[in-house]
Parts: sequence; structure tokens; C-alpha cells
Amino acid sequence: MTKVLVPTVCPYCGAGCGFFIAAEKERAIGIEYMPNHPVSEGALCSKGNAALEILYHQERLTSPLKRRGDGFSRISWEEAMQLVARGLCDAIKKYGPESIALLSSSKCSNEENYLIEKLARLLGTPNVDNCARLCHAPSVVGLNRTLGAAGMTNPIPDIANSRCIFIIGSNLAENHPVLTRWIHRAKDVGAVVIVADPRVTHTSWMADVFLQLQPGTDVALLNGMAHVIIKEGLIDIEYISQWTRGFEEFRESLKDYTPEKVSEITGVAASDIVRAARSYALSPASSILYSMGITQHRTGTDNVQAISNLALICGHLGKPGTGVMPLRGQNNVQGACDMGALAEFYPGYKKADDPNTINYFSSAWGAESLPLGPGLTATEMIDAASLGEVKAIYIVGEDPANSDPCSEHARQALNRLDFLVVQDIFMTATAQLADVVLPAAAFAEKEGSFTNTERRVQWSHKAIEPPGAALSDLEIVCKVGRSLGIDLSYPDAASVLAEINRFVPQYAGITRERLGRSGLVWPCPSIDHPGTPILHSAGFKLADGRAAILPVLYRPAAEDASWEYPLILTTGRLAVHHNAGSMTRRSPSLMEREPDLYVEINTADALRLKVADGDEVTITTPRGETQAYARLTDRVKRGVVFMPFHFPGTNILTSEITDPDAKIPEFKVSACKISRRD
Repeated sequence: MTKVLVPTVCPYCGAGCGFFIAAEKERAIGIEYMPNHPVSEGALCSKGNAALEILYHQERLTSPLKRRGDGFSRISWEEAMQLVARGLCDAIKKYGPESIALLSSSKCSNEENYLIEKLARLLGTPNVDNCARLCHAPSVVGLNRTLGAAGMTNPIPDIANSRCIFIIGSNLAENHPVLTRWIHRAKDVGAVVIVADPRVTHTSWMADVFLQLQPGTDVALLNGMAHVIIKEGLIDIEYISQWTRGFEEFRESLKDYTPEKVSEITGVAASDIVRAARSYALSPASSILYSMGITQHRTGTDNVQAISNLALICGHLGKPGTGVMPLRGQNNVQGACDMGALAEFYPGYKKADDPNTINYFSSAWGAESLPLGPGLTATEMIDAASLGEVKAIYIVGEDPANSDPCSEHARQALNRLDFLVVQDIFMTATAQLADVVLPAAAFAEKEGSFTNTERRVQWSHKAIEPPGAALSDLEIVCKVGRSLGIDLSYPDAASVLAEINRFVPQYAGITRERLGRSGLVWPCPSIDHPGTPILHSAGFKLADGRAAILPVLYRPAAEDASWEYPLILTTGRLAVHHNAGSMTRRSPSLMEREPDLYVEINTADALRLKVADGDEVTITTPRGETQAYARLTDRVKRGVVFMPFHFPGTNILTSEITDPDAKIPEFKVSACKISRRD
């Protein structure tokens, strides 16, 4: 039988790298690179190269399961649908539609996310969300407020045109490693790289200016840089006058953010703050790249708005080499948000609390009435379950029992539910708590469109059949809908995309027929439109076409070091693992490189604690304790420790305190103590 090459999109981070799956005799036998891909140019990171390892893993779910005592038994799809319909309908009949919630997936296609949020609203519940709530919800809120669009402003290859690249809260050399090629190309022609991070990272090794700030002090740093830029007259007065509003109030708010004062807060030398500010402002084209080191704070929305402010006062938007670039963590977190799998938005970012939105989609979907939002966010669903207010949850491709903050609280809350259904490819920690488990297809076993971090929509093709009785998420959601009496009759992903074309303006011209190897970048409002790689070149979709410069004041993190908890724990990602690790911790080649949970401790702190490299230690916060292996290093400052969040133990420790606007938890700052295990 002839080998065929099937184009697909990597199932891991939001870079959207493309590759070919080599399939033969109905099996995926290898990966071949895609040299002409617009982002990856044939490159893949360690995770992408290992992507096929999960497809034939012995722990793949291959049949629907129902709980039987402390275990599970296999059942038919017919019985599974009866149980799901009964569980959800019983909750709705007894307690009303707002007693149920649906958690969509940033690993699913645009079409699948669209159907999940549509199903939720047709059931009458506003409670639908996705894991953007745990990573980039502040980007959605903050960028919509300031710039009028919740997406990366410039394409990834355009980074090579930047003359100053400011990376803050992102270790992209490990987390989005393929993207570093564009930074090196900029450096090769003289670009300055500024990196702000609490740790010395692989990314900081690229820096001309490294700002090692204290965790949770990003607003102070950004305001301090803005203070210098305004004081030294480095602002773009013409741009501010033509394209922004709110500058004078912003200028007034920065008076106290002198480099010396900001140095006291952040721990960064005043001279380095000045140097970074001048480099960013004086460059003819500067870009800002950020990730969860910015967003995963109780001040995450403030952090994002402070980034926008910096770009706006210097006029570094709307042209090549500039921009504000949130680097998304999952392969379709951007698309899940675009599709309206969010508590506060319907598809296309139409506000869920706007009656016009309800009227629009009621007409579009032929529904008599739809729920006015906003609904419960992902973390609020867990809290509501804990309080007995949410009775049933349908979770697709997410693992809150591992990925939520204070994860023991999440497990207890899920156990309190009357009914829990989980749809996934593996028996995750969350699936182990379910009443019904539905086996889903992995990325290579289905088709659909995915939107990467630069808003590029790409079509991923089906290469092989899913194992056993597993089905694509699209097929399962349609089955669930029909079992509940809701007409979700879609024969394939292309038919769902055709509906998205009609009702999501940004995707109107992104038809299945137009998605070749390179994809299209939204907004793409018509079938003859080429897409919009650079946003805001002709103004902003806000009042009067002007962006909003919004003053934000520095607020300390919710927790600080104390006598009882003298260290600050911050968390992040590793090159070889992804999110809660449900896939990468089942990948032999990746586990060989990083098999265990560890904690980085400054050598001076370790001496005081009498901890040697490799010792097993206990890390304790007010929420619980975890064991890990100590790694002694000078990559973290004294008083700061770091743990990767890909292993179950880490999020037992993290804080459930949330940003009041975006509702994202403060994963990045938790007070802790460490002791050596004897």
C-alpha cells in the first residue's frame, strides 16, 4: 500500500506549526517536515517531533465508560447517550438550566468549540467557558478594552522586521521554541532584545537587556518604562493625537513611577529600566511578546493594559515590525475564544450581556430564546459546584482536577456534582471522577480548522481512524445534542465552518475551499478578502476609531513572603512538556528527558534550608503540600522558587485568588515554605 502524506497542525502550543503525517496501511508511521509552512518553515520542537507517540498509547480510551462502584465498565454509545441525556436533563428539570455547565476545549477545532458553546446556549445555560480562563483571559479582556481586538496584532514572521523586541513574562525559547528563529533573524540585523522575567531562562540568554524582576511587579516595571519615555520626550505625539484617547490622564498617573521607585518595587536596577525604555521607544519598529507570566496574576488584565499603553504612546502598532503579541499556550485557545466558548462572549466576541447579541443568535440559530450572560467562568463553575449551585458539568478535553489552582478544591467540587461527563482521549484525573466517560479522537484522527496565536486559521486533515469506538469531538457533541432533542445535524467539520462563515464576521471569508497549506488570517470579512496579517493599520474598532490608553496602578500580589511562608513560588512550562501533561507525560521520549516534578531553589536559600541538589523536599502553601526533587540553581533569585506545572503536584499549591475582570487565577505568586524530607 502506498504511503500518503497528510498535512496537519501540531496539537501542542499556539504557534500552529505544520507537518505531514506519513500514513500507511491505515497507520501513522512517521512525521515529515513542511518546509514551506509560513510559521515553522519545516521546524518542529521536541513535543511536535514526538506528537505521534500518543496515538497508539495503551491508555487511549476506546469505548464509552460508566461508573460502577470505584471503577468503570464499558458500555455502548447508545447507553452512554441515554445516561448523558438523563444526567443533564434531570439537573435542568430539578434546578433549572443554569444548574449545568459546559467546559469546552482549547485542543478542539473551531468547529467543535462552536458546537459546544452552541449546545450550551440551546440548552438554556450561559455557563460555558474554555481553558483560556486559566491562560489568556486577560488578553481577551485587556486587548478588547484598549485596542478593540483580542488577538496578536502582527504575524509571527514579522518579528524578524522588529528593531527592538521586548519579551516579558514568556520563556518562549522553551515554550514556543520554533518562534525564536524569527528573533534570531532580527538580532542578526541589529535588533535589540529586552527580556523581563523573574528567572534566568533560555530566553534571557538572547537578551541585550535582562530585567530580572520580582514576581508580580510587571505593572510597576511597565509604568516605570512609560514614565521614562514620557519624561524624556520619546513619545510619538502625532500618533497619540491621531489614534488614541486618554493620554493626559495616563501621563498624570505615572508621576510617582520614577526609575528609582520602580527599582525598589521590582528589584531591577534603575539604570536598566531607563535603558530598556529608551531602547523600546527609540527603535523605529518595536514589538512586545508576552505570555502567561503576564496574564496569570490577579492583576493580569492590568498587566495587559499596561503593555498596550507602552505600545500606544510610542506608536508601535499598525505597521511591520511592531505590535502587541500574546503567545497562546494551546493549539486552539485563540479559536476557542473566537468561537464564543467563553462565559462573557458569544461567537465573534459579541457580548453575552447585550440583548442585541441574544436577538442576533436567536434568529441565526432558530431558537426562541437564548440565555443572557455572562455565565460562570471555568473557575467559577468549580466554586459553584462546591457550593451545590451547579449540579452537572460536561467537560470536553480539559483536566481541571490537575490544571485548576488549589486543585484539591477542584477535585472535591467535582465529586460533589450530581452528574459529571468527561470527553477525552485518556483517563485523566478529571475523567476518573466522572459518571460517564466518552472516548474522543486525537488530532490525527479527525479534521477541522485551528487558529494559531497570530490569528492564522489552518485546516488539519484526518490521517487515520480513531481507535476502537472513539469518535471525533464533533461527532460526539452532535450525538449528545440529538440525545437531548437538539438538532445538531452536521455531517462534517466543513458544514460547521460554513455556518461559522455566516455568523462570525471575522471568519466570513475563511471558507473550507480557501484554506490551503498557508491558511488565512482573520479578520477576513469576505471570500475575496486576503486576510489581515497586521491589525490596526487604519485605526481601532473602538469609539471614534481610537485606542484607549487606560491608567493602571501597581497593586502587589495577593500573597507575600512571611515568617511562616518565607519563599515566593512561581510556576511555568518546560520545553518537553505541555500544560497538565495528559499527553506529554504519556510520551516516552519526552518523559525520558523530564520524568519527575522538581523545584528550583536558589543556592543560598538551599544552604539555609540544608537542602542538597537532588534531595526530595516538601513544598507547602496555605492550600496544601507537594513533594518534589530539589534543583539548586542561581536561575532564580534568593527568596523565589520555581516549579513546572505539568505534574499533578504543582497546582495543589497555587492560589485560587482571581483577577476581578478576567477571572484568571494568580498562578504565578504563591507564598510557600520548603523542608527536606528525611
